[in-house]
Amino acid sequence: MYLFNMAEEKLLTVRDAAFILGVSEKVVLDLVESTRLTAYRVGGVYLRFKPEQIQEFKKSFAPPSNKGIDSQKYSFKDKIDDFFYFNDFYILSVLIILLILVIIFQEY
Repeated sequence: MYLFNMAEEKLLTVRDAAFILGVSEKVVLDLVESTRLTAYRVGGVYLRFKPEQIQEFKKSFAPPSNKGIDSQKYSFKDKIDDFFYFNDFYILSVLIILLILVIIFQEY
């Protein structure tokens, strides 16, 4: 009977918990990692949260301020590094396609 009730209970995802707390999903994962927020693993992989625990945690939780992040300079080099880090697949794909086109049209 206990397992049946547990299966009917609606558990929240990381995204749902982040929305309720008003923070990013990474902040929620950091809270779980620091054991400030209780989470349950489903299938050993997926984190789930009980809605009442999230509401209870929200009452005592103050979201981290972004003042420290805003005051830090985000240099041009950091922007370029981030661009290549997040777009490396696309850049490499375009280069490979261009190389293939050069090889194909070089024969004509």
